[in-house]
Amino acid sequence: MEASAHRSPVLKNLLAVIAGFAIGSIVNMGLVNLSGHLIPPPTGGDVATMEGLQATMHLFEPRHFLIPFLAHALGTLVGAAVAARIAGSRPFTFAMVIGAMFFAGGVGAAAMLPAPLWFEALDLVLAYFPMAWLGWRLGARRA
Repeated sequence: MEASAHRSPVLKNLLAVIAGFAIGSIVNMGLVNLSGHLIPPPTGGDVATMEGLQATMHLFEPRHFLIPFLAHALGTLVGAAVAARIAGSRPFTFAMVIGAMFFAGGVGAAAMLPAPLWFEALDLVLAYFPMAWLGWRLGARRA
């Protein structure tokens, strides 16, 4: 066998992580950017900056957390499915890598924003690793 055949799975796995994270991030940010049009922010709230969002968070109702949760969950789901589909080997592992990357972002967001504990718990428990698992199930090639 030629040397490039041995590197192919490594390159595919690297591409799987890059593509999964990039496409999942596009889905996530697309939904976040649409959120104000789908569910208007609270009256008097400045959600254009991180500081404004931090100061406004106490005005949010449960409905305001629906789109952020969907953005996190669907971004992870799509990213993991893409990674599982592209991976040259171990699609489950690379789907979970995407889940871990998005989970790290979720932990960071939870540390920066004073969201209600119920939302942070729901988001961290359901939006990342379960969605990465589902993305693996949807994206992995069947033998």
